[in-house]
Amino acid sequence: MYRNVAIVAAMAPLLMLSACGTPQERCISRNTDEYRTISNLLSTVEGNLARGYAWEEREVVRTRLTECRAYTRKKDGEVTTYYEPCWRDYIDTERYRVPIDPLAEQRRRDNLAARKAALSGRTAEVIKACKAAFPEES
Repeated sequence: MYRNVAIVAAMAPLLMLSACGTPQERCISRNTDEYRTISNLLSTVEGNLARGYAWEEREVVRTRLTECRAYTRKKDGEVTTYYEPCWRDYIDTERYRVPIDPLAEQRRRDNLAARKAALSGRTAEVIKACKAAFPEES
């Protein structure tokens, strides 16, 4: 869990910067989302075919020995803090190999490639329209 928080904290400035793109960049990003998604899926399927297996992730709960804060109260009311060993659960993400059906992956690759080719013409038009609508000053 702590790793996920660290990742989100590290990505927060990047997310803020991406939201602050120029109007042209926002227009292009907003209108080419499907094309980028299909391209990413296609590269994943091609990687699976090249390797012969796919990668998947699962969350695994692991227990680690750490130090936990403990308190004792004396008779006079004073509270003493000390640390003692204790077991804590952590959630880790684990990657593992998954066998693929090569014929199914090839069909999937062919379908994604056809969809990408169909979207490429529209994507080029959208990029051209966004550049015309929001010219950037150099």
